[in-house]
Amino acid sequence: MTELTGKKIVVGVTGGVAAYKAAELVRLLVKAGAEVHVAMTEAGARFVTPVTFQALSGRTVWVDAWDARMPNNMAHIDLTRGAAALIIAPASADFMAKLAHGMADDLLSTLCLARDCPLLVAPAMNRQMWQSPPTQRNAAQLRADGVAVLGPAAGEQACGETGDGRMLEAEELFAALLAHVTPKRLAGRRVLMTAGPTFEALDPVRGLTNISSGKMGYALAAACANAGAEVTLVSGPVSQPTPWGVQRIDVRSAADMHRAVMQHLARQDIFIGVAAVADFRPARVAGDKIKKTAGAPPTIELLENPDILADVAAQPVPPFCVGFAAESCELDTYATDKLRRKRLKLVVGNLVQDGMGGDDNVVVLYDATGRHPLPPGPKAAVARGIVDHLAALLPPA
Repeated sequence: MTELTGKKIVVGVTGGVAAYKAAELVRLLVKAGAEVHVAMTEAGARFVTPVTFQALSGRTVWVDAWDARMPNNMAHIDLTRGAAALIIAPASADFMAKLAHGMADDLLSTLCLARDCPLLVAPAMNRQMWQSPPTQRNAAQLRADGVAVLGPAAGEQACGETGDGRMLEAEELFAALLAHVTPKRLAGRRVLMTAGPTFEALDPVRGLTNISSGKMGYALAAACANAGAEVTLVSGPVSQPTPWGVQRIDVRSAADMHRAVMQHLARQDIFIGVAAVADFRPARVAGDKIKKTAGAPPTIELLENPDILADVAAQPVPPFCVGFAAESCELDTYATDKLRRKRLKLVVGNLVQDGMGGDDNVVVLYDATGRHPLPPGPKAAVARGIVDHLAALLPPA
């Protein structure tokens, strides 16, 4: 289950090579449980046929403004009724010009003008077309009209040139749509988070770390951003993609993470410490790779790392502090102790065998009122449950 489950989404496809990405977007939306309807321009249908979109969406695809398959012959009006969003992907320079000036000479442009839902556009065109003054004026006008302009990205283009104008990838557009339809329970809030493991170097190639993948932290960062928060994510070394709408700061060691958190702590409303921070670090880091000497294993002296969460919670005016407790046993005992000892507002507890490094998780929330288990499930779903509980605990903005 996602926020898109059961939602009606209309996907508009205009002429451009990037239309192939729209097919993947439709697939992702259907997989998420959305009710997807596709409308195309005649030029769009020359790049990817309506048959493809009909197979992916399981519904009639609309191209002709005079198509009489809809009983009242008013597809240009009825298609967006009850829709959560209309997204144009790709949005060509020509189509953006039509939207900016209120032109309606085909089914899709008429549908946009007569829509009864939010409109998002994903530009896709040659870099010079995107940078041209008319296109920039049109994009500015669309933003001023309340249209969400998603991208474009920079990169290699079908014409062989490189620059701004590439349509965002289907996964990015899916994330933008998910954020768009999510209730804004954290609107106006600033959230600072940590995620992933830390790496404490022993020498240039070895170090002390742990099995944290960062998946839970990244899912929670995405859930906070989707709920309307301004999210800054301080991340240890992970392979996770940066969530839509999140500012990411990469660090390596616990000391690096502590420094970055303290540098960005001012004016934050919420701090969430998800990272699996190393409690200790080597007292000395060898300049060269430590060599194995038979019968003489090295002795490693350890120093205690700073406690990031405790230091944040101990500020004169601390943000709303949320901690994570990943334990191997006695979860209730250790999580409630952490809540009390570090003076936190909320602790998210889990047993490492139930979720650390995997795609699913089983967590229990601990606050001043007691123990609150969440249903087990994918980390994205668990993250939404955490955000719902967190939002209910916050004082009025």
